[in-house]
Amino acid sequence: MSLQARAILLVLDSVGVGELPDAAEYGDVGSNTLGNTAKAVGALRLPNLERLGLGNIIPIQGVRAVTRPLASYGKMTELSAGKDTTTGHWELCGIVSYQPFPTYPQGFPPQVITAITAATGYGVLGNKAASGTEIIQELGTEHMATGKLIVYTSADSVLQIAAHEQIVPLDELYRVCTVIRELMQGEHGVGRVIARPFVGEPGGFTRTPNRRDFSLEPPQDTILDKLTAAGYPVWAVGKIEDIFAGRGINRAVHTKNNQDTVNATLTYMRELQQPGLIFANLVDFDMLWGHRNDPQGYARGLEAFDARLSELLQALLPDDLLLIVADHGCDPTTDSTDHSREYVPLLAYRHNASHGDDLGIRSTFADVAASLAALFQVDNPGPGVSFL
Repeated sequence: MSLQARAILLVLDSVGVGELPDAAEYGDVGSNTLGNTAKAVGALRLPNLERLGLGNIIPIQGVRAVTRPLASYGKMTELSAGKDTTTGHWELCGIVSYQPFPTYPQGFPPQVITAITAATGYGVLGNKAASGTEIIQELGTEHMATGKLIVYTSADSVLQIAAHEQIVPLDELYRVCTVIRELMQGEHGVGRVIARPFVGEPGGFTRTPNRRDFSLEPPQDTILDKLTAAGYPVWAVGKIEDIFAGRGINRAVHTKNNQDTVNATLTYMRELQQPGLIFANLVDFDMLWGHRNDPQGYARGLEAFDARLSELLQALLPDDLLLIVADHGCDPTTDSTDHSREYVPLLAYRHNASHGDDLGIRSTFADVAASLAALFQVDNPGPGVSFL
């Protein structure tokens, strides 16, 4: 493969394309984030993704299957157990997690809460599975009066800490989450500890964009480690640095929303003038619309990304590889507000390559890592097979 290439890997967070064969084990029968969102709003208008071949992957109302798509296309099976952000991103980079991270649908056990209080000096409110937007309305006033941390979780392997920015300043909240991340190892090694700052007054609390994720460190080398060890730059946009605990990343920028992520990716594409990887996560699909069961917002977000996709395509150099994927589903049309166990899309585009190849159903997300390994001629860290 050409060593003149850059790779741009875009994760459209939660944009799944239909239930996996084992979806029933996760309570996700019927989930199809992209297809169901299109049905819910009447049709999606995604002309740039359509040209690349998105409508060739699955039927999507408003998005045609085209005869000669610009990209090669397919969908990928999650081989790992689970359906969370960390699991999905790690598998994309070569790590298959055969044991799921622990979850706490009934809240965290007393010994965990006691350890958090002892290590941080803060009391705890909540300690249950809850919607992040709802729990700050429920407990925000008490939090402001007592200074106690709002601790909650979801169906995913997360421990989330909500705090008002005027009560617990951001630097202090991040410090507290770092301490808790060190506690939550082994038996209680949740995939992520998440800082969830908010602002406002009782009756009108709102979350801010200053979220930070504190992930477990990957247990083995990923493709990011392989690339940096070989001297290739790996530049991360959005929450990528957090998901990999900084491992295998030379440079990172945290972003506020999808538009900011596209802007930062374009900036990196202008600045990186040598072979390397730009790895970006567009979180709003999941955080703002999937978890809030908002198909209209989800559709608007997809269309807003599609409108910016032409800029990304124009910024590609002749040998560059653009990969558009997802990490799991989060169908906004179901009763659940949690992630859904789905296939994820795969679009692979290069100027100087054959177009329109059907890449089929890939047996693991780790085929992305294998393909990057082939592109940059480094060792493949996982069980995937290159589609290049």
